Amino acid sequence: MPYKAVIFDLDGTLINSLNDLADSGNELLRTYGYEPYPVERYRYFVGNGSRKLMERILPAGTASEEIDKALVVYKGIYAQRYLNKTRPYAGMPEVLAALRARGIKLGVCTNKHMEAAATIVDTLFKEGTFDELLGDKPGMKRKPDPSGVLAIAASLGVKPEEVAYLGDTQVDMLTAKNAGFYPVGVLWGFRDKQELLDNGAQVLLYRPEELLTKVEFAK
Repeated sequence: MPYKAVIFDLDGTLINSLNDLADSGNELLRTYGYEPYPVERYRYFVGNGSRKLMERILPAGTASEEIDKALVVYKGIYAQRYLNKTRPYAGMPEVLAALRARGIKLGVCTNKHMEAAATIVDTLFKEGTFDELLGDKPGMKRKPDPSGVLAIAASLGVKPEEVAYLGDTQVDMLTAKNAGFYPVGVLWGFRDKQELLDNGAQVLLYRPEELLTKVEFAK
């Protein structure tokens, strides 16, 4: 089926943010007197929102109220550094421009907290690139719950079967499946090929420009 819209995950799909996420998480740990983790460990710590990141990097058994306090500290740290090293993946801005030129609707849905997501997208991509952006905020269920991406699709005026969804993790492939979208796995992100295939990826992309040839879009 020719697709009329693409909804993208953010971290690991549109942008390489791993180093800034890891640097921020490790600064938080040092603030609390804990040992930092190697950057590569953060490939599996991130993806389910900032609070879940706190649960994963803080010692097992940390009380819920302490996790909440750490989350506030982390967001303050991350706000000071989330554009230090984070950049769009090579070729992605050109692919987005090509899709827009074809009249394809574009959205972003991320488990990153909304304020950070909006600032990053507004800074790193041209104004008007995306029709909709949705990040984590109070009252919204996080991916893989499909409610966020389905709300984006409704706002874009497209049916679920008309949407291709791009992401780099298990969470993203399950989100696409739960929403009735076409699951597209990307291999330049944070996780590996097998995780994407095991969780429903229908096609795998090795480079952003392959989106234009491996997925059929409406004319």
